[in-house]
Formats: sequence, structure tokens, C-alpha cells
Amino acid sequence: MTGGPGPELCVGAVVVDADRLLLVRRKHAPGAGLWSIPGGRVDQGETLAAAVVRELFEETGQDGLCEGLMGWTERFDEGRHLVILDFSVTVPGATVPLAGDDAADAAWVPLSEVRELVLVDGLDDFLTTHGVLAEVRTLRL
Repeated sequence: MTGGPGPELCVGAVVVDADRLLLVRRKHAPGAGLWSIPGGRVDQGETLAAAVVRELFEETGQDGLCEGLMGWTERFDEGRHLVILDFSVTVPGATVPLAGDDAADAAWVPLSEVRELVLVDGLDDFLTTHGVLAEVRTLRL
């Protein structure tokens, strides 16, 4: 294989509170204009837990506590290889989110309405696989 930039390490915050999920609408690529969980790149010398809490605050104004790794995914977008570690995060005293940093909007979305939004690729599957969203069942007649 040829050299070049390696994978970028990123984190995401899966925050569920009172049957609603905290989502942000991305302001920039990858996923500009689409809804996703708050997150972003890990800075040099930063722990994963610190990065996820920082990104959550920068994008939503919410203070969170990193609970543990929920799962991971990879994305190949615009010549970049992103390795994303998604963590379960709690937000004690959740308030109205304020979009900031890389977010065009931020909102608490009822779990039953998450699929009505245009989500970044793979988010629906990830949230379903990890039990955040109920599995969609289709009726066969």
C-alpha cells in the first residue's frame, strides 16, 4: 500500500434522556446538512472520554459524563478514513441544546421520531444494532 494520511480517530456521544435522543445537524462535511450524534476528532494527548465530553459541549452546550463504549464504525468520505468510537453519555440536568461549533442545529428528538429526520449514513443501523432505536419490522403478506 502507498503512504499517506492515516485514519482519523473520532468520537461520538449517544445521549438518551427521557425517551429522546440528542442530535445535531452537521454544518460541515462529512455529512453537512444531515442529522447525527454530537462528536468529532480526538485531539493529540486527549483521552477518548475527555474528547467525547468536549465535543458534546462544543456542539450542544450540554455537560455530559462518559459512561462507556457503545460501539464503533468506520467511514470513508471525501478521501478520508474516519474511525469513530461511539460512547454512551449521560447529561445530568439536561437543558435545551444550543448549536455551536460544527453544528447548524441541535435538538432533543423523541426516539419515535428519529427516523423521520435525514440521518448521516449508517446512523439508523448503528442505533438499531445497539438497542437505542427499536428494530423496524416489516409485515409480509
